[in-house]
Amino acid sequence: MSNAVAIAQDIYGARDSFAQVLTDKTLSFEREAEFAIQTIQGNDFATKIALNNRQSVVNAVTNIAAIGISLNPAKRQAYLVPRDGKICLDISYMGLMDLAMATGSIRWAQAELVYQNDSFALNGFDKPPAHQYNPFSKDRGQIVGVYVVVKTADGDYLTTCMSRDDIDSIMNRSQSVKSGKSSPWKTDYGEMAKKTVVKRAYKYWPKTDRLDKAIHHLNTDSGEGLASMAGPAHGGELAERWIAQVVNAESLESLQSVWLAGKAEMQAAKDVSSFSSFKTAVEARKAALSTQPEPIEGEAQEADHAAGN
Repeated sequence: MSNAVAIAQDIYGARDSFAQVLTDKTLSFEREAEFAIQTIQGNDFATKIALNNRQSVVNAVTNIAAIGISLNPAKRQAYLVPRDGKICLDISYMGLMDLAMATGSIRWAQAELVYQNDSFALNGFDKPPAHQYNPFSKDRGQIVGVYVVVKTADGDYLTTCMSRDDIDSIMNRSQSVKSGKSSPWKTDYGEMAKKTVVKRAYKYWPKTDRLDKAIHHLNTDSGEGLASMAGPAHGGELAERWIAQVVNAESLESLQSVWLAGKAEMQAAKDVSSFSSFKTAVEARKAALSTQPEPIEGEAQEADHAAGN
């Protein structure tokens, strides 16, 4: 049996498992199988790895369906790559943003690198940053940071920034970097920096199962060595204190009170980062409270009576 036939058989053998976990009905197994075959057969090293670890090929193709991402090279959402002796599904930062938009978590997103000679400034609350540069310049200097700006379902903007030191701190905790082996951090630093800031920012976006699965996959099964990012989940003590009150709000009225008080304090402190994470937490809690069923008339009184009140 030729190598090409063996690989094709393995990929088409994943048809049933692909169908069982499919989350996006617009994905076609036939098309994704063709993309997978083209990718692996177009790379001698990938072909060798695929033949030596055939189950990893099946797992990677199945993950495409479970996450709801495409190998279509025109979309640049995801790729099959040989890493650590297996074929892995790698999701790009564009794939993560596309997932967030497709699932309704956000309406729009853009991630960009900031260079030393660029002009960059945050524009306060609920506005996108001002990033000006000459795209044709041959000397924009060194990368100094990265950011992602998103537009929420309510039409507001949230911006998350990371400095070069922040990015490199994450990179240096990556297993692939520490091992000294080939790492996407070495070959595609800019893309990994964008993926890193998107992964940090997504914590503040309304949650969806598919996006959660994609992030979990990158942290555990993709083989890229992108360490789970430590540090404050909500942008510092100010945000953490107010987000705790958001989580404990039991009604839309109490949530509104928390929102107004927290917003006033953060604006006075000019803490844009904390405000962004605080506002996202408020939006998520508002959505959760809005979907709670209305109590049936008399139900509350019966509950109070049963409790002895």
